[in-house]
Amino acid sequence: MGWLSRIFKGSDHRVSEGHYYKDDSGYYLPSTSGDVWTESENGDIDRAIALSLAEENQKVKNVNDHKSQLEEDEQLARAIEESLNLESPPKHGNDNNTTYQPIQYFPMGYRICAGCNTEIGYGRYLNCLGAFWHPECFRCRACNLPISDYEFSTSGNYPYHKACYKESYHPKCDVCKHFIPTNPAGLIEYRAHPFWNQHYCPSHEHDNTPRCCSCERMEPQGTGYIALKDGRKLCLECLDSAIMDTNECQPLHADILKFYESINMKLDQQVPLLLVERQALNEAREGEKNGHYHMPETRGLCLSEELSTISRRPRLGTGNRAMDMRAQPYKLSSRCDVTAILILYGLPRLLTGSILAHEMMHAWLRLTGFRTLSQDVEEGICQVLAHMWLESELSSASGSNVVSASSSSASYTSKKGKRPPFERKLGEFFKHQIESDISPVYGDGFRAGQKAVRKYGLQRTLHHIKMAGSFPF
Repeated sequence: MGWLSRIFKGSDHRVSEGHYYKDDSGYYLPSTSGDVWTESENGDIDRAIALSLAEENQKVKNVNDHKSQLEEDEQLARAIEESLNLESPPKHGNDNNTTYQPIQYFPMGYRICAGCNTEIGYGRYLNCLGAFWHPECFRCRACNLPISDYEFSTSGNYPYHKACYKESYHPKCDVCKHFIPTNPAGLIEYRAHPFWNQHYCPSHEHDNTPRCCSCERMEPQGTGYIALKDGRKLCLECLDSAIMDTNECQPLHADILKFYESINMKLDQQVPLLLVERQALNEAREGEKNGHYHMPETRGLCLSEELSTISRRPRLGTGNRAMDMRAQPYKLSSRCDVTAILILYGLPRLLTGSILAHEMMHAWLRLTGFRTLSQDVEEGICQVLAHMWLESELSSASGSNVVSASSSSASYTSKKGKRPPFERKLGEFFKHQIESDISPVYGDGFRAGQKAVRKYGLQRTLHHIKMAGSFPF
């Protein structure tokens, strides 16, 4: 309307600018002094009014066009969102890999960022895991950096970079410390020890990775082992309590004799004990028909022999004098003599003791006149005694048996100080080995024997074995 006022410049008429009157006929000009205008002036005024109206109509049209554009943009954004279906991504297996495409558009409605809990205004946002996010708020659970990749992984309801997820959840080998590879089917395949919870690559079972002959663990690469003379490997933790020769084993031998005496099973004969190498033990096993030993590897052996004696009663004559005995029948009697117990050297104290307790039970059965038993009954009851001895050792904080502090325990404690926690763990492992043995002789025999002893007691179970040759049921 500025140009309208310029038209009125120079005129004697005064105009009240900005004030209009309107009736049914349209816009009226402001009132003036009442003079009559010329025809030329009337034409200028008409043109000015027409231009003014055209300008106002253009402004209204521009506003309407802008609103229409906003509505079209919002409809387009909503169509894109619905077509892409950017809802919570599906989970696939353990990896939970998900692909998302950040879209830049103007959101409609009231949305709250799941990261910072503030309203998401106009601009780019993400729709992931059933929630909305500012792009900078969608962060990895592990490293706390924003996730800008097109793929990410989830655990629970938390997002991860693929590399961070692998570092956090993909199992690593306890031996080589690398990620355990996948097999041709794309699955992670590894070996696990049932007791130590150790995970390692299947290849280490065939690449000459050393394994401790006592605890059966594979140590991490670079860890030191002790190589024994007979080719076995011993880890440093098992070495800490290993018994290396016969003299060192004598206190433990006395300890187990006391244990047998405490349960009313004293051995009357002094049985020689020898610690030997693997080769000597295997040779003795081959030559011993009545020997009893652990399978698959021989760790202990009870050597015994049958001794037969011939006796005859003299015929008594007058005055109770002995007469010619050649006509009298001979009486044959036999007894079993235990010649020695052999134990594999270089094993930890608790393992050596459990093997010795097992072999001494073989000796006790022979020396007390038990008949020849089936393997599952004899090996089963011997395993029961080995298990009982381990329990008695582990039940005492000092490491001595349930009767008293043995010379073996006192000697070991004075030499090593307080027993390390690993030795108790090792004792639990040896118990686990006995309990979980799957062999029909040692495993099933132990479980049948333990069930009988728990139900009837040790002495009644032994009496039944002597009479019937089987476990009571």
